[in-house]
Amino acid sequence: MEFSVNENCIHCGKCIKDCMGKALKFNENKIPVLDETKCIKCQHCLAICPVGALSIFGKNPQESEISRENFDADEILNLIKTRRSIRHYKNHNLDTERMEKLKDMLNWVPTGVNNHRLHFAFIDDVEVMDEFRNYTNGKLLKLLNNPALKHLAGKFERYKDAFLRGEDIIFRGAPHMIVVSSPIDSPCADIDPVIALSYFELYAKSLNVGTCWCGIAYAMLKIFPELCDHLQIPEGYKVGYAMLFGQSDIKYPRATQPEKCQIISVKKGIKNSSFLEKAKRYFWNGIR
Repeated sequence: MEFSVNENCIHCGKCIKDCMGKALKFNENKIPVLDETKCIKCQHCLAICPVGALSIFGKNPQESEISRENFDADEILNLIKTRRSIRHYKNHNLDTERMEKLKDMLNWVPTGVNNHRLHFAFIDDVEVMDEFRNYTNGKLLKLLNNPALKHLAGKFERYKDAFLRGEDIIFRGAPHMIVVSSPIDSPCADIDPVIALSYFELYAKSLNVGTCWCGIAYAMLKIFPELCDHLQIPEGYKVGYAMLFGQSDIKYPRATQPEKCQIISVKKGIKNSSFLEKAKRYFWNGIR
């Protein structure tokens, strides 16, 4: 593992203080040294050095993007408020520039314990998407028409009539899709893909690209394993979720006015729960 500190080091110790794995310490000359066995490869040491004196993995700190001091909070809030799930798309490929920006951004999404082994499968060509769409719709149609497998329809039952009429209930005519998978041994295998797609949809909105969380497509990937093979999802990985995206064919000129969430301020004084209360809480927390 390449690690170096140049003569610009001011011996401030910020890299050592911020190292979560306690992999850094000062040597006798008050120069940071690295214990590779404790490093989780987060690069916080490179990011926090005020003079850019520290390099790790051969990364040149001068090539890192400089962090801004101030952001327009109102614009970011407006982005969040006006994000909508898009179910009407223009039937053409997204331009190459925006597609590449969306892909590149994913290198910076946060993951549990900095476990950056997520797998992103992009369908970035509308013809490939149409093939995937037609194959999946055909497989589901056979399943729904098989009386012996009727019980497998599950939550899809409410969409059945529309699907049988030929409506693209699963993919909503989207020209593109991204599927995120994570290794089954990841510390946060279930939540990392959701975090990644949350970042993806907001950045997509900033690029005027529509997105839609697609639970039915996610279900199809679990029911028809050959779809995972087609997406080249590696062995030992589990599908995290799927998101449709593309150029929106509609525009929402205003935000919604949602009902208020339950938001409380926690007070001091932790009380021990009864056995029954604990049992119920174990059940609720583990039901999914």
